Amino acid sequence: MNISRRDMFKMAGVGLGVGVALNSGLALSASSMPNRNKDYKMKKLYHGVAYYPELWPLEGIDDDIAEMKKIGINVARMAEFAWSTMETEEGKIDLSLFKMVMDKMHKAGIDVVLCTPTATPPIWLTHNHPERLHKNEDGDILSHGARQHASYEHPTVRKACFNIIRAMAKELGDHPALIGWQLDNEMKAHVAEDYSDAAIVNWHKWLKNKFGTIDKLNKEWGTHIWSQYYHSFEQVPASVKTPFLHNASLITAYKMFCRESVADFMLDQSNVIREYSSLPITHNDNPAFNIHHERSMRAQDFASYDAYPNFEQWGSLVFRSDMYRAAIPGRPFWLMETSVSHNGWLGNHQPPHPPGFLQAEASLVYALGGEAFCYWLWRQQRTGAELPHSAVKSAWNEPSIGYSEVIKVGESRTKLEPFLVNSTLDVPEIAVTYSDHARAMFETENLDKREGFPSRYRGIVEMWQANITSLGYHRDVRFEGAELGGLKLLFTPAMQYVSEEFANRVMKFVNNGGIWIAGPVTGTRGKEHTVPTDAGLGLLDKMAGVDTKFVVPLTKTGSTGTALGLTSELSGWCAAMQAKPGTKVIGSINDGVAAGNAFITERAIGKGKIVILGAMPHGDKGQAMVDKLINHYAAEAGVKQHYQVSQGTIVAPRTDKNGKALWVVLNMDGKGGEINLPAGSVDAQTGNKLANKLDIKAYQWRLIYPNS
Repeated sequence: MNISRRDMFKMAGVGLGVGVALNSGLALSASSMPNRNKDYKMKKLYHGVAYYPELWPLEGIDDDIAEMKKIGINVARMAEFAWSTMETEEGKIDLSLFKMVMDKMHKAGIDVVLCTPTATPPIWLTHNHPERLHKNEDGDILSHGARQHASYEHPTVRKACFNIIRAMAKELGDHPALIGWQLDNEMKAHVAEDYSDAAIVNWHKWLKNKFGTIDKLNKEWGTHIWSQYYHSFEQVPASVKTPFLHNASLITAYKMFCRESVADFMLDQSNVIREYSSLPITHNDNPAFNIHHERSMRAQDFASYDAYPNFEQWGSLVFRSDMYRAAIPGRPFWLMETSVSHNGWLGNHQPPHPPGFLQAEASLVYALGGEAFCYWLWRQQRTGAELPHSAVKSAWNEPSIGYSEVIKVGESRTKLEPFLVNSTLDVPEIAVTYSDHARAMFETENLDKREGFPSRYRGIVEMWQANITSLGYHRDVRFEGAELGGLKLLFTPAMQYVSEEFANRVMKFVNNGGIWIAGPVTGTRGKEHTVPTDAGLGLLDKMAGVDTKFVVPLTKTGSTGTALGLTSELSGWCAAMQAKPGTKVIGSINDGVAAGNAFITERAIGKGKIVILGAMPHGDKGQAMVDKLINHYAAEAGVKQHYQVSQGTIVAPRTDKNGKALWVVLNMDGKGGEINLPAGSVDAQTGNKLANKLDIKAYQWRLIYPNS
């Protein structure tokens, strides 16, 4: 959700010193492999659609392809829900329809992305086989009829999935129209943890692999509490309904098991494709989906995401572009699905986009490092659950409400392409950490119940990213396992457990001159979702040179704090700290239950600093304090990617192949904006000199050489 900065807080030379060697450790994510795509060169910008030839008369295919060419569509995504068309009966696979369409696409010069159809298993796989279906927390066995109803934990389901994927890869994997693969579709968008019998069997295997012995599990989870002690892994329940609540360790672990398992299933799909096809693989992800997002990147060669914002939610495009751009360094991301006008399904719909918004969306995605901007869908569905959803063409095959706007996107793509394919987005100097483990912990234990404060972990990360964006900074959202190269300032909010591996990378980053701002809540829990027993913030106490006296909720206590010359109400969970020698108090708590303690501390280490933000400034004055905190430490860190722009206007700084700076400036709020430019700036398209202050019209983009 896009929110205003004013409302954001109404919503609300030194070693590690903790016995941890300063080695890099083994990072989990694809983002930790910086040379993975080192030789990739973007050749064009893609403008695409989801196309379902299995749903419409064959005689219309030629006309569809001709019209795609006419309006600037150069890539089509197919087959994601077509399993019943490809394999009407078990073992009888016929891919001729898709080969025929791909032949026609290739002749027309339209590229194709093929999707594995595993999100919608056919009826023959699950009928009269409830054991193959997904079971939710309430014990409900899901029915055939939508998607994601099968259990990927069941070996028969997996075997069937791999059979259809293998057939597709073998027959179509080297087709000249094919440029890539998409795994499944929006994995776990509609379902969360799987409690089927097959899942429980795999849960016990996962626990044994993780802990080795049941004694270690009992020790790590403290299972003598409420007599939860186990004698074997097979006795450990899943996080199904219980009279009150399960152990926090168990709840979080089951979430992690399910999400890691899905990511590993995606890797298994990739390995099957690789038997016959070397083309790049992706998945249309979304931070809301119930998978381990970072781990899933191991199955992919480039990252993709889906987003369906209305015109007020444009900030979600910035957030997701920042997140998925950083997920697999060196390779542009794709926006795989968005609506041409309004999103809709049987239970809801959004308002249509205002004129110009779609063009701004696409231009933003391209400018922020995207290679493709694709719609769901080409032709409005005449059956199914998403009848109200907009499309390029209506169900009766006439230009629909978004048709003219799609043409405008094609025109923008043509103008932007020569500049963007010959330049690269600058690596941001500021980033916010995203942790899948922290997300699972947050869902188990939401530590902040303030009215209006983000109720989801991703909302907290997005809140910080939006704050940084609104102040005019270029930024990344980096996974917990990502390398920190290029950064000068790193924010890590709400990451309850700080691992030794993460601490090692942060210490290297800080020693080399980086500034790390951790918190609120960061460090308040142990690895297995327990309370630290060595220090209030675990590793952070020693790293930051503080003594955490207690952690306490300040919401509705009227507590205030003063920092950087400003005073604000404090809210949420607070780490009340005392500074040790060598650590400065930057923010002090003035009154209330934690009065006299610090809520912001700073410790110089090597060439950099560790800053602990122990409590959240609240309200309008809190917003001003957070703004000052960001600006203060960005200046100290030497961040140069800071642009004087009005609210709702974004700068994407790039460098062309000759080393020349190129800015793409875009207005996204539809209100128009302005930017202050260096003297001598010129319009990159016309060569005209520009004034020091440039007005940007509503939904307009401009290409600027700032140093000519």
